[in-house]
Amino acid sequence: MIRPYIALLIINSSISLSTGCLLALIIAFHYKDIRLFVIDHNQVDWRIAMTSHRILVISLEMLVCVIHPVGSYREIGHNVTFSSPAKLRVSNEPGGVMMYIDLLLSVLMFLRLYLVHRAILLHSKVLLSASYRSIGSLNNINFTFRFVLKVLLNEYPARTLLVFILFFWLTASWMLTLCERGTEEATGHMNTALWLIAITFLTVGYGDVAPKSSCGKAVCLFTGVMGVACTAMLVAVVNKTLALNKGEKHVHFFMLDIQISKRIRHAAANVLRECWLLHRANLAKGNRGEHRRHQRGLLEAIRVFRNLRLKQRKLRDYVSEMVDLPKMQMIMCDLSANWNNSYRELEQRILSMEQKLDELSRCFQQTSELLFHVLRHRNPDISIYKGREQMLSTRRCSRLLTC
Repeated sequence: MIRPYIALLIINSSISLSTGCLLALIIAFHYKDIRLFVIDHNQVDWRIAMTSHRILVISLEMLVCVIHPVGSYREIGHNVTFSSPAKLRVSNEPGGVMMYIDLLLSVLMFLRLYLVHRAILLHSKVLLSASYRSIGSLNNINFTFRFVLKVLLNEYPARTLLVFILFFWLTASWMLTLCERGTEEATGHMNTALWLIAITFLTVGYGDVAPKSSCGKAVCLFTGVMGVACTAMLVAVVNKTLALNKGEKHVHFFMLDIQISKRIRHAAANVLRECWLLHRANLAKGNRGEHRRHQRGLLEAIRVFRNLRLKQRKLRDYVSEMVDLPKMQMIMCDLSANWNNSYRELEQRILSMEQKLDELSRCFQQTSELLFHVLRHRNPDISIYKGREQMLSTRRCSRLLTC
């Protein structure tokens, strides 16, 4: 009986020591977070960073992480071995109460799983990459766990979903084992609990095993809900994997259009053939049965032709709805470049027209002055005032032309 107590003592001491290390790491994390806040806000007082929300978060994290079993078993039954996690027996009633308290604390230890998303966020390449952070800051993107999870599901959908399912199965199985440890059922064993979690997750439910405790039923209920959610995600991943990309869609629809065009030409040829046969039967005025047969053949050929035309129209409408964004972007860039070139050419033409108008105004001015000097030379009796009036009128005309 000494060896089991020594083993339990070592296990409980290890749990308490790891809990103390975890609390120290959480304190160090929040200390670094406060230091970064002080640096980002120009060396302000650290007490400014200690808001009520931050204090509440730190307190809740410390409270959650300090929860761990204290290991207050008084006496273990002789039929209990380390390979069989059967029901733990105690010698008195207070010891039994403490055993259930330890089991409850063991289940509550799984609240520490909130640290998984923080570890994934802090060790992701999205947060460690400077280019990601710079582009994200320009687009007002917050690098949260939701964004990192979307990136992982986009890049590695099958791998991420498989790792999550396996991790969830192991965690839920261990929780179910702890919940069912106090019963005599087979669900207290790890292999049976893993089988029950798997069939519950997959929504099969053979009914060969079932949980007995309320805690175990709650774990199985949560497992079923997560199984439905993961099944929906799995369907989305498979649909994305099997879907055709843009190039494949264009090739597929192009070949379908060619095939339907060939069938339409054949159907049109059949319509013409049946029309000619019906016309020949009308001219021959022979058997009425042959005439009705050609009429039915003509109606059938017309029906096939109309159906093929309708199918081709639907296919082309569907293809036209497929918006090719890169192609549209290239077209818009080309249009923008053409507009810029046209604008530059228009500016150059306007400048050349202004220069020509300036030259034309100077020519009008020189012509008016020359005309004034000629008139004055021929008729000296003309007053200077009249000459100036003529020159001013000529200049006004030239200004009107320039405007």
